[in-house]
Amino acid sequence: MKFSRILVPVSGAESDSEAVQLGCRLARESKGKIYVIHVIKVRRSLPLDAEMEPDTRTAERILQGAEETAHDQDYRIDTDLLQTREAGPAIVTEAAERQVDLIIMGMTYRTRFGRFELGETIPYVLKNAPCRVVILRRPAPEAP
Repeated sequence: MKFSRILVPVSGAESDSEAVQLGCRLARESKGKIYVIHVIKVRRSLPLDAEMEPDTRTAERILQGAEETAHDQDYRIDTDLLQTREAGPAIVTEAAERQVDLIIMGMTYRTRFGRFELGETIPYVLKNAPCRVVILRRPAPEAP
């Protein structure tokens, strides 16, 4: 299967690097393009275009890390920073606007009240994405 456009949302988690690496490997086969985005969630009490300097600095570091990972894979990526209320709709909208063939999302193994949890963003993207979605989950921690 060939993917000419791949979207990789990054959050600063350990799984980001693996998601970017996978994107590079898949895109290389078809000389495809990789778009890496980071979403800053803006509180409802603030305007969407509010200056969020600490969050912006963190986001720039995260995107720089993605660029370094892609550079190590000898691949070039485009990065973008989005400010929005909710990450899921922003990712789906970005995928539609860029007409991507694949979204690759990394995630850590999380539990809540002793049960495995996907959070809010991943189920939203799985339900609404206009393309294929790959979830790259980190391994479950070993039981004590």
